[in-house]
Order: sequence, then C-alpha cells, then structure tokens
Amino acid sequence: MGRSLRIALLSYRSKPHSGGQGIYVRALSRELRELGHRVEVLSGQPYPELDDGVPLTRVPSLDLYREPDPFRTPRPSEIRDWVDVAEWATMCTAGFPEPLTFTLRAARHLLPRRAEFDVVHDNQSLGYGLLRLVRAGVPTVATVHHPIAIDRDLELAAAPTLRRTLTLRRWYAFTRMQERVVQQLDAVTTVSENSRRDIAAHMGLAPDRMTVIPVGIDPERFSPPPAGQPRETDSILAVTSADVPLKGLVHLLEALAKLRTERLVRLTVVGSTRPGGPAEAALDRLGLRDAVRFTGPVPEDELIRLFRRASLVAIPSLYEGFSLPAVEAMACATPLVTTDAGALPEVVGTKAGLRVRAGDVGELTAALQLVLDSPSLAEQLGRAGRRRVLDTYTWRATAERTAGWYAETLDRRGHPC
Repeated sequence: MGRSLRIALLSYRSKPHSGGQGIYVRALSRELRELGHRVEVLSGQPYPELDDGVPLTRVPSLDLYREPDPFRTPRPSEIRDWVDVAEWATMCTAGFPEPLTFTLRAARHLLPRRAEFDVVHDNQSLGYGLLRLVRAGVPTVATVHHPIAIDRDLELAAAPTLRRTLTLRRWYAFTRMQERVVQQLDAVTTVSENSRRDIAAHMGLAPDRMTVIPVGIDPERFSPPPAGQPRETDSILAVTSADVPLKGLVHLLEALAKLRTERLVRLTVVGSTRPGGPAEAALDRLGLRDAVRFTGPVPEDELIRLFRRASLVAIPSLYEGFSLPAVEAMACATPLVTTDAGALPEVVGTKAGLRVRAGDVGELTAALQLVLDSPSLAEQLGRAGRRRVLDTYTWRATAERTAGWYAETLDRRGHPC
C-alpha cells in the first residue's frame, strides 16, 4: 500500500439503522481507517453512528423532513444564512433541496481546510457545491449507487393524478443537477455492472469513466444462527428503506394475501409505511393488518436477529442498484426470493435464491411457497448464499478497492500516493 491518505467522506443524510447511506458511510470509514487511512465524515441529519477513531463533522441542515414532524416550518431563529433560506423555499415549492444545500455547506466548510485532505469522496449528493471544490483544484470523487431518475420514473408511472405527477416532477428536479455535476468530477464509482449501465443511460456518463466496487458486509457480524437455533416457521422478512413503488412492497403484500388462504404465514418488514402510501392502502384492501409487522428502523443487532430467525427473505423490488439486504441475508445463510430487477441477479447469482419476474405476483407467490414448503431447498440456498458473501462481498474488500481507486485517481491528476 502507498502512503496513508486523508479522506473527507460526504453524505447528505446518513440514517444509521436503515437505508444504505448510513451503513455505507459507517462501514467504509471504519475499514479505510483500519487500513491506515485517515477519514473524516461530514454529514447532515440524520447523523450516522461511526466507529471509534472516525471523527464526524456535523453539517446541520434545517432538518425539514425529520420525524415526527416532516415538512415542518422552522422558527425564524433557525434561519442562519441564504442557504437556509434556499432550503426552506425549495421545500415550500415542493422541491427536495438537501443534495444541493448540503454540498454548498460542505464546500464552505472544506475549502478553508483543503490542504488537510488528499481527496473528497461524495456519497451520491452530487450537488453544485461539489463543483466549488473541483474548481478550487480539490480532488473530488463520488459513489453513485444508482441513478435517482429510475426512482422518479417508477413513481411517475404509479402516480394516480395529474397533481401527483406534477408534484413528483418538481420533487425530483434535483436529478438534473446530479446529471450535470457527475460529468465534472474527477472519478466515479458505482456498486454493480447493472448500475454502471443505468448511470450511462440515465445520466450520460461514459461507462469507461466509472469503476465498479461492490459494497459488502461484516461476515463475522452477519453470520448464520448458532447450531441448534431453529428458524421460525412460515416467517417472511423484508427490508425496505422507503414505502415507494420502486421497492415492490405492494406486490409482496398481494403475494402474502394469496399464501394466507392456505397457511398462517407472517411478514415482518424492517421499515415503515408512509401515511396514505401504497403499502398502507394495500394492508386494508387485502385485510393483512394482523399478518404484517412493520418494525421501523432497528439497530444492527436486532436486524441480525431478524435475519437469523426468518424462514426466508423476500426482495420484491422493481429496481435495485445493488441491494445490501440481499447480501446481509446471504451472510446469515437465509434463503432469498428476489425479482430479476436491476442488479439483483448480479448480486445474488443463481444459487443463493429463487428469482421471479419483477411485478409478477403469481410467480412471487409460487416461489415463496416453494421455499416455505422445502426445508432442504431453503438450507441449500442459505449455504450457497453464505459462500457467495465470503467469496465476494466484505467491507474490507470494498475498502481495499476504494483505496486503490483513490490512488489511481490521484495518480492521473499528478498527485502520486
């Protein structure tokens, strides 16, 4: 390895217990530090939980989407400067300001400290503030997990009214900014070959300008249940960071309703419903209130316990740029039923789970039933998944490849490591 690098790792929001951003920031920063690099995380709310030895610099926003009062009105005393005004005004006009306003604040913080860092690594904020760093000669790179335009298009396709369509177009207006910014960064990494193709198609970035570095897990933490600990019978687990059409949760609920005509299968969802959202409506329409439990965000220890207890993990997504829950399930030797959407076939392979067509409730129901009915098949899928993780998906491997990518980028810029 070359010299120790000084890295600023940026994340505009880093929810610690659900959603990939907080997990990615915590794990990557920890592993880079253990490889001998110095990492400082800069994040807006919600702030990440970081391991010992990784400093966190808080870059506070107005936190306009926090629970339990999302879309709140800030007090006049909370408004500190023009960036706060822009954040508030954008929300009031149905836009999503955080990628822009976070990067403006982060650049304002980092520019006076530019000599303290060898590289700034943005975790898919892709706001115009990053271009201030680029113009100042600060090596600036980014991870793009997948193009958010895909989320936008799926939500637009499911929009029930013209008003909802117009609101969604305004909310996702920041994707145009991200498409412009990504073209001007020093380097970009993404998490799968599928995401590289989609970024090229939706954001116009040439495939040869992207490096694929899969994310991973800690296989000592995420591990199979102890010998003699049985899994629950007829227990399905799903992990979803948001109640949006992209995650396919309604299709899973419809499949569950079909299974419930023959067996008392239960579903646990690590996540929350959105008031008035599609999953909430489906629960009532299908009469599943007593069959589904939403846990909300959970700590990692509880998430591991849920993986170890479940009969299987279902990932019904209509798109995934990677799918960390799939890797976590495989590490716990929990069999998978997934769709063929996005990067899921690439991540899961052919031996760790059953694969169905995205959006096909009949196929999803049949695959769930097959795994639930066959303990030997479930065990076979689980063993294959664990082997796949150990061979391919660990955070240490992610960090080693990321550090090498930093070094290559700096070499191209004439900053040898």
